[in-house]
Amino acid sequence: MAAAFRKAAKSRQREHRERSQPGFRKHLGLLEKKKDYKLRADDYRKKQEYLRALRKKALEKNPDEFYYKMTRVKLQDGVHVIKETKEEVTPEQLKLMRTQDVKYIEMKRVAEAKKIERLKSELHLLDFQGKQQNKHVFFFDTKKEVEQFDVATHLRTAPELVDRVFNRPTIETLQKEKVKGVTQQTGLKRIAKERQKQYNCLTQRIEREKKLFVIAQKIQTRKDLLDKTQKVKVKKQTVNSPAIYKFQSRRKL
Repeated sequence: MAAAFRKAAKSRQREHRERSQPGFRKHLGLLEKKKDYKLRADDYRKKQEYLRALRKKALEKNPDEFYYKMTRVKLQDGVHVIKETKEEVTPEQLKLMRTQDVKYIEMKRVAEAKKIERLKSELHLLDFQGKQQNKHVFFFDTKKEVEQFDVATHLRTAPELVDRVFNRPTIETLQKEKVKGVTQQTGLKRIAKERQKQYNCLTQRIEREKKLFVIAQKIQTRKDLLDKTQKVKVKKQTVNSPAIYKFQSRRKL
């Protein structure tokens, strides 16, 4: 009974896979179904239409026409090869991007930003050498006033204090009050040296925070590129900025 059931199942499977055909053409193989023939014929016609359109486009092409893709495409062994532009990444950035995660980079950047804020609160940024100092403009009515103009007299301060942008007391204040703080030349040099050291440290930390910010952006851009959404490259990647892509807008359901 079981053998008969298996034999009947096999015959049904054979009837499902094969189409009945005359016995004299069995040596030619399976007889193709009409729907399979239609699919194959439609695919063949589609390819022929595409080839015909390409031939027409090649015949009607203007040899003197210029397009921007020519600047990065060359003909090699009769085949058009597109020259890929290398990404501008420093070795340090490449090492961090391969070994570290974007969350780690962002954590280090936030830590650097907090240290920068703490240093800025401790230092006077008014006379920072790396920063462009503000200008003080004076206006006069005649050329004679310009020739006779003296900055120290106009600001009512000592000539030695004119170059200061902060802590510039007037002559009246200097006459009434005593000078506070360190007055010895060695002490002033030591304080100036320590202040310059702190400013150099602040500059290094600002540069490091900028580099970490760029690395985090580049890692995030690479993660965004894994999306299957259609996108167009708007700006190429540089050492100081990541590549910019414009993604096709999709409505979220």
